[in-house]
Amino acid sequence: MQQRLVDRHPEVPADQLVAQMVPPPTFDEVSFASYIPDPKEPSQAAAVRKAEEFADRVTKLHRAASKKSLFGRKKPVTGIGLYLDGGFGVGKTHLLASIFHSVPGPKSFGTFGELTNLVGALGFNNAVERLAGNSVLCIDEFELDDPGDTMLVSRLLSELTARGVSVVATSNTLPGQLGEGRFAAQDFMREIKKLGSLFEPIRVDGPDYRHRDLPPAPEPTAPELLAEKASRTPVSTLDDFDDLLEHLSTLHPSKYNALIQGVSAVYISGVHTVTDQAVALRIVVLADRLYDAGTPVTVSGAKLDQIFSQEMLDGGYRKKYLRAISRLLALSRFETPATAA
Repeated sequence: MQQRLVDRHPEVPADQLVAQMVPPPTFDEVSFASYIPDPKEPSQAAAVRKAEEFADRVTKLHRAASKKSLFGRKKPVTGIGLYLDGGFGVGKTHLLASIFHSVPGPKSFGTFGELTNLVGALGFNNAVERLAGNSVLCIDEFELDDPGDTMLVSRLLSELTARGVSVVATSNTLPGQLGEGRFAAQDFMREIKKLGSLFEPIRVDGPDYRHRDLPPAPEPTAPELLAEKASRTPVSTLDDFDDLLEHLSTLHPSKYNALIQGVSAVYISGVHTVTDQAVALRIVVLADRLYDAGTPVTVSGAKLDQIFSQEMLDGGYRKKYLRAISRLLALSRFETPATAA
């Protein structure tokens, strides 16, 4: 019988949330050496050097923090920050994961959303205590779309860096520009400035590697063929788009990773343009988790680059939606077990 994501109801204990904060499988084996800079984009080679220097400094700081003074107390050390800014698909996450692999543990790696989910699950003080022993906290896709999240993360990073934890983040907006054009509240902008002061910004330029020399979004699969492909793909799931969206609304985003765990390929029928922002943001999180897992996606209905309305693409969450489209298109070009056979 064909499996469906809507039949899955995962539970993730809060104490596992920290343990699972590691780079996704697609970045398990990356290193500074495996990052190939584009010779046309000198900022990429410069970013690699900066990232390597940062990893070396983090390692030395963590060792210094582990040593005790003559009176048996640990020496006070303040963490450092690095901010990798650039467009989609230029290798920022590759460099972030390379830093993670290069420094001593304990250490944590997660998206901005996963970090806020962690704090929500553990409570602020407990999250600080669980992360305070880290050499580094790596935050991917550092986006501040909500003033509450902004103040929460600003306070969290201030506490952690004061306790010796270094922080490296990737995003598509420079620290001093975070929140521009979204919220004008004075408190929000003040928090943004505090966050910006934590990081040394490094620019990474270049085209989206996921679409270099690749064709536009593939044509959707015919509905009857979609079901046939799903039936021939072991451990795959086949869901109606609207049913899946309804199911996602019943799950906390921290459970989306568990939702797709062990799934070899995802097939979705009846895809159409989404106009509700809350629904669209859930799709963004699911796209991130699918991309992290390298799970192929095949759909019927509308093309994947039409999944968000133009009004949404012109709004405050534009970068999130464009990232989701970029990642879904990459996943739609993966070979599934059925097509690879």
